[in-house]
Amino acid sequence: MTKLQVAIDLLTTEAALELAEKVAPYVDIIELGTPLIKAEGLKVITAMKAAHPNKLVFADLKTADTGALEAEMAFNAGADLVTVMGAVDDATIIGAIEAAKKAGKKVVVDTIGVKNRVQRAKEVTAFGVEFVEFHAGLDEQALPGYNVQKLISEGREAQVPFSIAGGVNINTIKDVVAAGAAVAVAGGAIYGAEDPAAAAKALKEAIIS
Repeated sequence: MTKLQVAIDLLTTEAALELAEKVAPYVDIIELGTPLIKAEGLKVITAMKAAHPNKLVFADLKTADTGALEAEMAFNAGADLVTVMGAVDDATIIGAIEAAKKAGKKVVVDTIGVKNRVQRAKEVTAFGVEFVEFHAGLDEQALPGYNVQKLISEGREAQVPFSIAGGVNINTIKDVVAAGAAVAVAGGAIYGAEDPAAAAKALKEAIIS
């Protein structure tokens, strides 16, 4: 069954913990967004894992170099999953995977900036990543004509374990699940909602119904 991941793109540990507390009953993975980790440091990872030890904590480091070192830092702080950029050298991804194996944790490859996402997804899956995130960042989503359906079709075509991030909401969640995604990532659809708990609950129910 498709897992639900909340992407927390807030900027303080307190706000992140407050949101996570509301939505935790409905999500499987709690993602700490890149701006949040840059603002608060690794301590936000530690705080979130302490607050939600039974949830997978996803550190969205978007590592572009020193793959093993940054992955090890995140894992030591309490992360279960860490992201490496798909556009970087293979050695960076492989280094992060080696660190993950030592820690008993997992690596996710993010496809922002990758020109051929399907091909790259197949390549990095062969290295041993947990899944590939077919991802359109907030800047790309703001461009005219952006549509999450392109990511969904690419994920289906790649035939590897994948997640979809970038426009997943109550109107698109069924398509994400139908495409066979391992994980559906919802950010603004949850943290931007008037009632984040209700929004997360509705997404979870859409997945399982």
